[in-house]
This record gives sequence, structure tokens and C-alpha cells, in this order.
Amino acid sequence: MKSQGLGKGKVLCAAVLSLLVWHDSSQVNAQTDGAAIPDLSGLWDGGGRARPVNGVDVPWTAENFPVLNERAIAYQQVFEEIIAPKYDCQPASSPAVQYDPYNMQVTQWPDRVLFRYEKDDQLRTVWLDGREPKSIDFSNQGFSVGHYEDGALLVTTTHFLFDITGFDDYNGIPSSSQKVVTERYWMEGEDLHVTLSVEDPMFLREPASYTTRWIPAREGYVLSAFDCDAESARASVRFFPSKYK
Repeated sequence: MKSQGLGKGKVLCAAVLSLLVWHDSSQVNAQTDGAAIPDLSGLWDGGGRARPVNGVDVPWTAENFPVLNERAIAYQQVFEEIIAPKYDCQPASSPAVQYDPYNMQVTQWPDRVLFRYEKDDQLRTVWLDGREPKSIDFSNQGFSVGHYEDGALLVTTTHFLFDITGFDDYNGIPSSSQKVVTERYWMEGEDLHVTLSVEDPMFLREPASYTTRWIPAREGYVLSAFDCDAESARASVRFFPSKYK
């Protein structure tokens, strides 16, 4: 009797295992259906070959520059370069990191998409499995969830930390924990495109957005380590005179 019971148990375990394998395979097949899911994976060049290099008026031009409220304007007026967190090796966050003139790697899995940025050695995870952020999920890059729709990847990111230069590296515009960034990624020919929009009621009167692209990285390219050294980064601040005594 024991032997018969053990045999039934083995059969049951094998059936459950087969069901799990079938379910996982079905999920992978669904996620990789070329008709519904765009192939965004690969190494992408966001440098000068693909688009104008970022600056005070790129990608934010006269046409799409954010409409600031009084709080943001006040922060702008007291801001000076020496307090920028990048000089302490704090990485850039959205919406700036997507436009920085570096390469990035995109990896697509059934339950997530990974964006690895050469700039600041950052790795973003976009969850596709329906999970929701918890109160402990606030971070510099926020918490990203997404789904595929009409041949594009749609991403929504919340739960950012306050950042004195959270909007970009050049205009002294901060961002708050209420910042929400939405992204839509799609392919046009061999190029990867994104339209990014940012909302932040603490500092912006209305959403601001830009559209840009990456082109395929040169053959054989490998992401380089950013290796920010805090002592060296802060040393350059001595060349920026402060307006405060």
C-alpha cells in the first residue's frame, strides 16, 4: 500500500510540474508574440549620432519647456550648481536619464523589462506582472509598472524621492515624491523611440513631454562602467563660485 501511495504521489507531482511548465511556456509565447509585443531588446545609442546632446534648451525647447509654479521658480532662484547632487555621485532620474547622451541596454522578460543605463550605472525594472508599489518602494528611480499595447511598451513610474535637480541637469528645477513619469516605447524601422511625459503638481502647472530616439549601438559595443568617484566629483565644485557667503 505504501508503494502504491508513493506512486500516486509521484504521478500527481509530475502532473503539477507539467502544468506549471505549460503555463510558463504559454506566458513566454504570449509575451513574445511579434504581432502584439514589440522587440525592444538590444543595445541602443543615445549619443550625438542619434539626437542633439542635452543642454539648457534640449530636450526642453521654447515649445515644450515646463510651465513652472511659484514654488519651482523660487527653487530656481536660489539654486546654484555647487549643490547639485550629481557632484556627490547621485544618479540622474526620470525624465533626465532617458535623454542623457549615453548608451543603454533593454532586456525583455515575460514579467519585466530591464533598462540598464550606461549613465550612472543605473538599472530600472519595469514590472509587467500587475504588482503595485508599497510604501517602502520610494527611490531615486521610482517604481515602474508597464504593459504592452498596440505594438508599444507603456510605462508609468511613481514613488520618486525628492530631488533638487530631479527634472534635469541644467535648469535648476526640482521634482517631488508626487512626480509621475509616463513613457511609450515603440520601434520605427531599426530605431527605438519614446515619448516621455512628466507630471508634478508640487512644481509644474501642467504636464511636460518630449519625444526622442535611440539608434542601434555600434556592432560589438559593450556598456562601460560609469565609476563615479565622489571625491573627484566634488573636487570640481571649487571652480564654481557661490553667490552666497
